[in-house]
Amino acid sequence: MTVGFRNYTKEAGFTVDFHNVRDFLIRINSEEVITPGFLWGRWEWAFSLPYLDTDKLSKIGIWEDNGKIVALATYELELGSAYFCVDKRYNFLKREMLIYAKENLAKSGEFKAIINDTDIEFQRIAASLGLKSTQEKEANSVIEIVLDKMEYTLPHGYRIQSIADNFDLSKFNRILWRGFDHDGEPPKTEEQMLMRKHILSGPHLNPKLNIVVISPDGQYASYCGAWYDTATSYALIEPVATDPNYRMKGLGKAAVLESIKRCCLLGAKKAYVGSDQQFYYQIGFYPMPNDTWWI
Repeated sequence: MTVGFRNYTKEAGFTVDFHNVRDFLIRINSEEVITPGFLWGRWEWAFSLPYLDTDKLSKIGIWEDNGKIVALATYELELGSAYFCVDKRYNFLKREMLIYAKENLAKSGEFKAIINDTDIEFQRIAASLGLKSTQEKEANSVIEIVLDKMEYTLPHGYRIQSIADNFDLSKFNRILWRGFDHDGEPPKTEEQMLMRKHILSGPHLNPKLNIVVISPDGQYASYCGAWYDTATSYALIEPVATDPNYRMKGLGKAAVLESIKRCCLLGAKKAYVGSDQQFYYQIGFYPMPNDTWWI
């Protein structure tokens, strides 16, 4: 066992390093999902967002054993916070990973690290390095997929389709703008539309799994994004948005369950979401142990 360290590439986009990290995340979760809060879909989603600080990519730390990634210390969108993923056989790297992150992933002297509440070993390491736990959490929930429990009904005049069918980028822009509680109508500048298009640029995004509910007046009333690879047994739901004008009609539930059903038909047995909202529990998700931010 010869473990070496290197930095992630400086090059932005869906590079060889991007794909190697994605493959690593799939591999360490293949027998048992050990990083539910940081699955491959979250990695790809982050790289699909225009908010990602691509100038700092080389700060991401990678540990390899004979050229094979075994551990990762990374930020998500910008420096200041750290996420950790490690092959269970290399848990001895945790202290080194946290020291590296503390020294290299801080922003303006501020640093926080996320640690699962069940990982007592990592908590002890964090405490020994002077970090303190906080009340700030990231929640994850999971649903075991049973097709006959994925039923939903839509109000009269509403219908389901995927973004693979007659996709309208302007309407997609609108549902994400309004669904995340921005007031009024969204900007329709070239920059804004390119940003929305980039969100869908992930090389492993399957448009047939990403669902919109269309209102009687033709608007996208609700949207559910889903990430699934047939090499895995699980899907990730991200993001979910419903226009305030169409809430309380069961549209979000319909979009999520339709996405999950389509993932199931391709082989998914479970679906994860990074949330503890009651909305998901009512659908059938149940809570997992939290991740806590340490500062």
